[in-house]
Amino acid sequence: MQTANQHDERILILAPRGRDAEVMCSVLTRDEGACEIVRDFAALVAAIEHGAGTALIAEEALHEVDIAALHAWLSRQAPWSDFPFVILLAKAIGPPVDGARARLDELGNIILLERPLNAQTLRSAATSALRARRRQYQAREVLADRERTAASLRESRHALLSLNETLESRIEERTRALAQANDRLMNEVIERERVQQAMVQFQKMEAVGRLTGGIAHDFNNLLNVIQGSMDLILLLSKDEVAKGRAEIARRACQRGGKLTRQLLAFARNQNLDLRQADVGALFEGVRELVSTSVGSAIALRFEVAQPCSSILADANQMEMALLNLAINARDAMDGSGQLCFHAGNAAPPEGLLAPGEYVRIAVTDSGAGMPPDIIAKVFEPFFTTKAVGKGTGLGLSQVYGMARQSGGAARILSQPGAGTTVEIWLPVAHGMDGMGGAAAVAPPAVAQTRPGSRILIVEDDHFVRESMVSSLEAFGHIVTQAADGEAGLRELQRARPDLVITDYLMPGITGVELMLRAREVFPEIPIIIATGYADMHAIDHVLGNDILLRKPFQLAELAVSVQRALDRAGPTGMPRPRADGALPT
Repeated sequence: MQTANQHDERILILAPRGRDAEVMCSVLTRDEGACEIVRDFAALVAAIEHGAGTALIAEEALHEVDIAALHAWLSRQAPWSDFPFVILLAKAIGPPVDGARARLDELGNIILLERPLNAQTLRSAATSALRARRRQYQAREVLADRERTAASLRESRHALLSLNETLESRIEERTRALAQANDRLMNEVIERERVQQAMVQFQKMEAVGRLTGGIAHDFNNLLNVIQGSMDLILLLSKDEVAKGRAEIARRACQRGGKLTRQLLAFARNQNLDLRQADVGALFEGVRELVSTSVGSAIALRFEVAQPCSSILADANQMEMALLNLAINARDAMDGSGQLCFHAGNAAPPEGLLAPGEYVRIAVTDSGAGMPPDIIAKVFEPFFTTKAVGKGTGLGLSQVYGMARQSGGAARILSQPGAGTTVEIWLPVAHGMDGMGGAAAVAPPAVAQTRPGSRILIVEDDHFVRESMVSSLEAFGHIVTQAADGEAGLRELQRARPDLVITDYLMPGITGVELMLRAREVFPEIPIIIATGYADMHAIDHVLGNDILLRKPFQLAELAVSVQRALDRAGPTGMPRPRADGALPT
């Protein structure tokens, strides 16, 4: 804490008469310190303003003096200051000459000493005034320290407030960043769960597809044995009752063959005839059939948005798919409601298809809708919500398989109470005329074949093989047989036939591999691939002029396929093996 300096502790003396000022100054200088004699009242006021400890004023110095300037300074004092005055009064003899004593109260802090006075009294009064002034200086320093402390506290508070604001800003910014990071994380978690669910659904559908394809293969073999036997009975038997029973069984086999085709459609192993098709024409083609199937109580609407490009699809399969969807929608609406067929170009949702140009065909009904657990199963074969005997559960699975094999996709959008929309997404056709392997068309009756031809049957299923052997021998052909591809190659090594009929899926080597190895030694030998389950793309690129016969086939289809294959080989056939049994080079 700073103390008052010597200048601030001066004793100012104003005594205009005689040597009073010098005497008082000499007394006080010896004991109290610095004294300064001022010549008049104006000089006193100036000296006080400059700094002093107290002022000793003789009463006569206040006579006829304007103390306004001193009073003004006293009114401007700081709150800690109360300047002390020591007034030396003359001994009163009668009333005061003027109002000087009356104005003494305006000076505020005063000590009155009546003259004559001794030196000790003067020194005591001056000492008391200085001591009071020093306390004021100490109060000034305390107040100054407090002000500095307050200022420091204000600065600290301001700094703390600023720091708090900065901290709050940082906390808010960090909280916002954490919230954004949390949102991103939650979105990533949701997206990952969606992708995982989609992957699980995709894997499930792929597994079910492989299972149904295998079932279709084995079922087709069984149907082929039954149908071939029934055709032989119809061809050879004279018993009309037996022929009637055989006809019933043959028709049942045809129905079974339709079921297996639907299974193969889901497994994406059917042979689609993909061509450029106009959606508007497809809608017109099924309008009347759909209208008849759903009934007059359902308001039917067909819409083709613009633009709507041509699609790459099998027109027959698409018409069947649209009809299946219409019948499903009719059942979902209990025979009354609204059904809309809509088509137009659209961008598929992310993850559904590879980037490209697609047409979205949507069939929307106003039925009861479906919960998510049902939506996850509706494309599975044999899954149905209809009563027993009302449906096979293969309609939607066929739509799914057809869309996937056509290079597109199918999905269902539905909520309970909000109706159902089945979407078929198909790629836009860009000047494509068509694709897919050739399929033999069976005439209604058994065609006449050239008897005596040597035919090799390569089939791993014993019953199918025996059925085909019996059928061809009934036509008058000479038939040899092999149980797998390796045995078939050995039989080719032993004796070259006029025709080879081979299954596609067999132990060891497939029918396509057998075909390629046979052509290495007999480039012109005709080959028929008979299959009930096949990756059609694996066959199409090697089939060439050879024939694909799909199981289960009728006896008439077998006869026509054999006749066509033999006709392509020519009337004379190919050279026979040499006498030593080796194949010709």
